[in-house]
Amino acid sequence: MNKMKTILPVYFIAGTQDIRHLSGDPAQNLLSVLKQALEAGITCFQFRDKGEHSLANQPIAQKVLAQQCQALCRAFNVPFVINDDVALALELAADGVHVGQGDMPIETVLARTQGKMFVGLSTHSLVQAQLAQANPYIDYIGVGPIFPTQSKKDQDPAVGLNFVAYLRQAGITKPIVAIGGVNAESAPRLLGDGADGVAVISAIAQASDIAAVVKSLKG
Repeated sequence: MNKMKTILPVYFIAGTQDIRHLSGDPAQNLLSVLKQALEAGITCFQFRDKGEHSLANQPIAQKVLAQQCQALCRAFNVPFVINDDVALALELAADGVHVGQGDMPIETVLARTQGKMFVGLSTHSLVQAQLAQANPYIDYIGVGPIFPTQSKKDQDPAVGLNFVAYLRQAGITKPIVAIGGVNAESAPRLLGDGADGVAVISAIAQASDIAAVVKSLKG
């Protein structure tokens, strides 16, 4: 559990769909953005390539890109996490896998991974957080969306800036990474309220100065 304290502080999530504002090849653009983020000091990267404008319909290209992202992360000794795709996470021997409430059931994920990687679960309510808290094999929970975000079309309602503090006061002790519209302005508050880290997509993916953003997210 303690290793999560070093993994979660600045947790970057991205796929090709998140850097479509850049001209050129999306895969190469993602690798460029990820390299800059790694150089700037992110503590974890989650490969989440799904939805419209992603490589979801090109599984071979998507797998190659995941491998390239993983190689970059290894070069910087930063954990590499795959979103949702447990089979790919196992095939690549990823450091971790993250699933949402609507993805593969967490019990199935845990049965398939069998302790080979750390496991994160998205939660959007106190009840979901309590269920995750009761499961010793879930290593951390994603909490949010804190604010409405443009990065996901099927997002749950925003839980608000006070939600992390609410969970801590309700007895949730599992490592928390706050996600959903988080930026340099809101990160210090969330960390002060008990989050172990902040997860961002557009704050880094669309930044004009990635190094400055990563530095500010560290609080």
